[in-house]
Amino acid sequence: EDFLTLLFKAMMKDALNSSHPVSSAVQSSEQIEEMFDALSYIKGASLLLMLKHYLTKDVFQAGIEVYLSHHNYGTAQSDDLWDSMNEITNGTLDVKKMMKTWIAHKGFPLVTVVRKGKIISVQQEKFLYRVEPENWTSDASYLWHIPLTYITNRCNITYCTNAYLLDQKSGM
Repeated sequence: EDFLTLLFKAMMKDALNSSHPVSSAVQSSEQIEEMFDALSYIKGASLLLMLKHYLTKDVFQAGIEVYLSHHNYGTAQSDDLWDSMNEITNGTLDVKKMMKTWIAHKGFPLVTVVRKGKIISVQQEKFLYRVEPENWTSDASYLWHIPLTYITNRCNITYCTNAYLLDQKSGM
């Protein structure tokens, strides 16, 4: 419950156009300090939970173990974690490509799901809580790789979860 409260506060800040990406190039020590805020930590934690759910707990755990063994007593960058996850998924999913869309963009997507008979269509766009005219920039080019999981009436959540990666503006 406490994590959800923190998450929703961070999402409220991240939904403003004045937000910042989780990871970006910095030029000064002041910019480094600005990057280490609650938004970065809470959004980062929720992104790792999203990835764990999408990859499954066992695959995610194996990726973390590979990452820790490769970088034991050393330094690392965010790409190193994604590379370790890619190693575990054996190229079936480009985790680095997927996660870069989340850590390099400020904000988060709004996914709209429409059902027409047996056809389900999904569409993404950047969610903005409130447009701040003084900080407004066009984010029309934003595109996330969104892992969606779902169940159908032929399944139940414990044994038949399906996955779909929305990596375009819309899909079916």
